[in-house]
Parts: sequence; structure tokens; C-alpha cells
Amino acid sequence: MNPILNHLGLCAKANGLISGEENVVNGIRFGSVCYVFLANDASATSKKRIRDKSDYYRVEVNESYSSEELSHAIGKQNRMAIGITNRNFLKILKK
Repeated sequence: MNPILNHLGLCAKANGLISGEENVVNGIRFGSVCYVFLANDASATSKKRIRDKSDYYRVEVNESYSSEELSHAIGKQNRMAIGITNRNFLKILKK
């Protein structure tokens, strides 16, 4: 498995992320999300909504992974968006 996805799984176990489109959008809006993983196979509407919110609040978005890869990494099903809330894990993910 990809090391970033492995670290994403650890982040999930440590409650350092939120998932689901609505949760991620709200997290961006209220400043708790510092980085977003957006599935590259998400719908155009979901992508636009999350990109627009991320651009406005200057939150970086990564679209390198499919929903299947992201979902498997965090142990949940059908996740199109994941927001990292723990800045220490973000440092690890960016290495």
C-alpha cells in the first residue's frame, strides 16, 4: 500500500481527520480542516463545491486517489472527501 494511504489510516485511528463531503465543507468553513483529500472519481458537483470552498479558505486539495483507495485507507465505505484536522499528521503526510 502507498505510504501516504498508510499514514492516512493511522490518522483516522487517531481521530485526526473527518470524512464525508458535508463534514469536510463545514470543517473547511470553520477552520478545523487544514488539508483535503478529494477522490478523483467524485462527481463534478462535489469537486466544484469542495474546490471552491478550499480555494476561498486557502486549504490545499489533493486529488491523487480514488474513492476506493481513500475509503480503504480509513476503513470506511464510499468516502469522496477526507479532511485532515491534525496538523502534526499533515506534516507526516507531506514528507
